[in-house]
Amino acid sequence: MAVAVYPGSFDPVTLGHQDIIERSSKIMDRVIVGVLKNNSKSPLFSVQERVNMLKSVTGHLPNIEILAFDGLLVDFVRNCQADVIVRGLRAITDFEYELQMSQTNRVISPGIDTIFLTTNLKYSYLSSSIVKEIAMYQGDISAFVAPEIAVKVLRRAADVKNKRPS
Repeated sequence: MAVAVYPGSFDPVTLGHQDIIERSSKIMDRVIVGVLKNNSKSPLFSVQERVNMLKSVTGHLPNIEILAFDGLLVDFVRNCQADVIVRGLRAITDFEYELQMSQTNRVISPGIDTIFLTTNLKYSYLSSSIVKEIAMYQGDISAFVAPEIAVKVLRRAADVKNKRPS
């Protein structure tokens, strides 16, 4: 059984992420979407909120599981009994970074391979950071995230903006 892990922050999950998840689900028997709890970042959403958002947009895919993790990715992959990491590539700059990471992971854990999926061209510019930036100004993010995610992102962005000192 081919099991893969698709890791990320997913803060928030975008249509680009969803595209990679759906395509991975067709290639692999099982895909675990690993939601990273990164203590060095201040995310817009908690890990549990991000897990729940991912569950809401992937519920139609029977071979997808959503789990939170922290620590080394290769440790999480081993704990999931997976042997493949899936990464999405938008541009050549992504490739340089992702190649370094995959080679490092391979040294740490030689049994784990990384596969790269290039993003659909219509999402090649898209990032969670861009979505959050637009949302902070209550802009239209409907072309970037699923409708149920857009509502949550815009609401949270408004809450954050209203709490900031002027």
